[in-house]
Amino acid sequence: MTDLRLGVLGYGLRGSLARTAHRPGAGARVTALADPDEAARTRAAQDLPGVRTAPDPREVIEAPDVDAVLVLTPDHTHEPLARAVLRAGKPVFVEKPLDVSVEASDAILRTAYETGTRLYVGHNMRHMPVVRLMRDIVARGEIGAVKTVWVRHFVGYGGDWYFKDWHAERQYTTGLLLQKAAHDLDVVHWIAGGYTRRVQALGDLMVYGDIPHRRAPGEPRPDGGPVEDGPWPPRAQRDLNPVIDVEDVSLVNLRLDNGVLAAYQQCHFTPDYWRNYTVIGDAGRLENFGDGPGGVVRVWNGGRSLHRGEGDAEYAIGGSPDAYGHGGADPLIIDEFLRFARDGGRTDTSPVAARMAVAAGAGATRSLRDGGGPQEVPPLDEELVAYFERGQAR
Repeated sequence: MTDLRLGVLGYGLRGSLARTAHRPGAGARVTALADPDEAARTRAAQDLPGVRTAPDPREVIEAPDVDAVLVLTPDHTHEPLARAVLRAGKPVFVEKPLDVSVEASDAILRTAYETGTRLYVGHNMRHMPVVRLMRDIVARGEIGAVKTVWVRHFVGYGGDWYFKDWHAERQYTTGLLLQKAAHDLDVVHWIAGGYTRRVQALGDLMVYGDIPHRRAPGEPRPDGGPVEDGPWPPRAQRDLNPVIDVEDVSLVNLRLDNGVLAAYQQCHFTPDYWRNYTVIGDAGRLENFGDGPGGVVRVWNGGRSLHRGEGDAEYAIGGSPDAYGHGGADPLIIDEFLRFARDGGRTDTSPVAARMAVAAGAGATRSLRDGGGPQEVPPLDEELVAYFERGQAR
């Protein structure tokens, strides 16, 4: 099979996806990459043998030796870049979230519809073993019809990953209830079979906002990027972003269009890093303990009782402890994108779902910054919904 020739925009936090996609002789290779940062271009040239680098994204988008493009740039830049790729007639992978506003997300979907160019959004959690397992349990009817979903997201690396760079500024993210929670909001929608229609949230900047140890504007991170072994406790953090105006703890309530009620909680100063899902149906419930290999999902559906830690059924979460990229999900989304870019058809990820995750996160952020009042989530144009649900076929 001839290699699909890939262009890459951005070689920062998600540059690992470019490395995953670079498979010369095995179906795909990165031929061109753009990043305004010279150091990033130097790393890319070392990591991706044979790649041509440039500071200007147009040199990738317009290149004759590029068949499809990965947009891996900061979130607030997705809309103009993705639309430029779509207008160039090249299938595009857009890293999640789709963008940082509903309006920008809708513009991307509208451009894909008008041009007929294939659009893929990198919601990799749909390929995580723990998510697939929970969805399969629900699909088998083991807990009956889903009625409520509760998610607790412990972001143990929050200070190192989200408060030392552009993620800490709402002008680039809207807020972490959009940037970070878009993952989990999409999973809630997928498992529950509906999209958020009304959302209410409370949140605050409780810890990182009053830590005085900030870098000067324009000063680079001394550690070069996110780390997993930063200082503890969180108030011992140093070299934080000069501007921090996003929340580090948030509580969200959601009502979906099918009547399901959901709740999501996010905290960036916990000592541990994992996600805990509880899904309750009208005939039982499930809960995950750990969210990667070595963890389990337990099901209680055998009748009423006091607390029983063992459950009525227990399923091991698959994957290898050494699996690369989100429990092995990153190679799977790249596989799916490459197939989709070549052949089209349906995918497990969904541009409509990606937009609805952005809309729910944006609504939650408006709510928590406006006193916690409920916010209605704007629906997507039915013409666009129908187009993408057909697999982007006329």
